Amino acid sequence: MKTVLITGGTKGIGKAVAQEFLQQGYEVILNYFHDEETALATQSEFNMQGFCPVLMRADVSDEEQVKEMFKEVFRIYGKVDVLVNNAGISKVQVIQDTTLYDWEEVFGVNVTGTFLCSREVAENMIFSGGGCIINVSSIWGEVGASCEVAYSASKGAVIAFTKALAKELAPSFVRVNCVSPGVIDTDMNSHLSEPEMEDLINQIPLGRMGTGEDVAKACLFLAENGYITGEVLSVNGGFAK
Repeated sequence: MKTVLITGGTKGIGKAVAQEFLQQGYEVILNYFHDEETALATQSEFNMQGFCPVLMRADVSDEEQVKEMFKEVFRIYGKVDVLVNNAGISKVQVIQDTTLYDWEEVFGVNVTGTFLCSREVAENMIFSGGGCIINVSSIWGEVGASCEVAYSASKGAVIAFTKALAKELAPSFVRVNCVSPGVIDTDMNSHLSEPEMEDLINQIPLGRMGTGEDVAKACLFLAENGYITGEVLSVNGGFAK
């Protein structure tokens, strides 16, 4: 049975990704950090559906915590077939109000977390004969968003990281791809007012916000297509084309 580890996997897009992989028979490890109550509730919800995902608590921006998490995962499962680097944070503020701490915190989770988790899993995938890393970026990493400079820059870095690592690991049959969601109906967009949300939706050719399931299906596609690597799959309803 294949194993997938999903960072930030207990709510929002991560939870939807977990649902998709569980339904396809994967062993699923759900990483979380701050919100243990939500993590336990998500695990219980999946248990009621007949699934048994494992919870792993770790701050993905902390090198030692990431090392310990993967050490435990490898002890239990031996290998990770798919890693989904989904954990992410955003700060909505003009650059004048963005402190160095804000900048480093966003990059710590969104970029350093992606780097640390990918580094820990790479050798295991190489020696296992292959694997798949899927990084979750954002449409704002492609085109930029006003008042989200740190977030946009971090997600742009994730795209560049994906393309570089894909070339590096391809000879070892480890594929690295990126999913770039557009406006998705998650808590990360809860700061938007109703008029702001309506304005965004009016800019989407398909006329609706995306869902976590839309992104999850893209992740599963990339996980199971063995001849795609180094790609950025935009899941945005035609937005910002």
